[in-house]
Amino acid sequence: MAMLTANEAAELLRTLDDVAVLAHKNPDEDTVGGSVALCAALRRMGKRARVLCSDPFSRQYAYLNLDGEAPEFEPSCYVAVDVADPVLLGGYEGAPVRLCIDHHPSNRLYAEDTCLAPTAAATCELLFDILAALGMKLDAFLANALYSGVAGDTGCFRFTNTTARTHEIAAALLAAGADAGNINRVLFEQKPMRYYEIERRALEGLKSYADGRCVCIAVTSEMKAACGADDSDLENISSLPRSIEGVLIGVTLKEQPGGRVRVSVRTQAPIDASAICGALGGGGHARAAGCEISGPPDAARERVLAVALPLLDN
Repeated sequence: MAMLTANEAAELLRTLDDVAVLAHKNPDEDTVGGSVALCAALRRMGKRARVLCSDPFSRQYAYLNLDGEAPEFEPSCYVAVDVADPVLLGGYEGAPVRLCIDHHPSNRLYAEDTCLAPTAAATCELLFDILAALGMKLDAFLANALYSGVAGDTGCFRFTNTTARTHEIAAALLAAGADAGNINRVLFEQKPMRYYEIERRALEGLKSYADGRCVCIAVTSEMKAACGADDSDLENISSLPRSIEGVLIGVTLKEQPGGRVRVSVRTQAPIDASAICGALGGGGHARAAGCEISGPPDAARERVLAVALPLLDN
């Protein structure tokens, strides 16, 4: 296993063909934008490539559809984008990953080679450098894909992971034709009515701890069924608990089929979200992390609180 620079990752990509680009399950803007951008770039280099993900991409990412049908081929190699842990590959967990391109400090270094930028706000920042090293000229499609990842992982440039470099890359993407106004509207403003129904029900069951410094909400399978919603409608709900004044730890629980719960943790300084989720088998960033826990939402909440609440006493 080797750690590669962006230039070295680009040189490796030049040697690969019949590439399956892997996005993580429960896909967000960074893994979607990054995997689509890399797949498009590889195709423009004359290679066969397609994106694979255990979960379907949300309808809101329709503007990132690749042109044409995915070519038929048997993958000879796999490249993971924004995937810190192979368990996040879902049904592709056993794939022999040749290269992982990521920005999560918690990356488990499972791939044969890894290109990691732990100080980057988004994996799409790193892909911006890799595509430049490939000599890939950015057009509106590539710019839209990369901008989606950068904007998504920074909360439209509001989160503390946003750096001067983030803004420099965003400016370059705008210059290349990224439709920032429309993307920001789709990702951060436009939500289906069923989202607000879910939000209302989740807020009705909100639970507060430690004098309001920790807040938990839960989205159950029953709620989703009653509202005709699925997880693709809930892209932004994980940020809801942390938006409440005084909250340092916001926890969102999403019940899944098969008796599992997806846990999203969002924190304010000095609480480390990745430390909370890491103790529960997950990972992520200092201010945003996640994990999965077996059992019903109430039991999952108690397990998270057992780890999280002591941090408020330090």
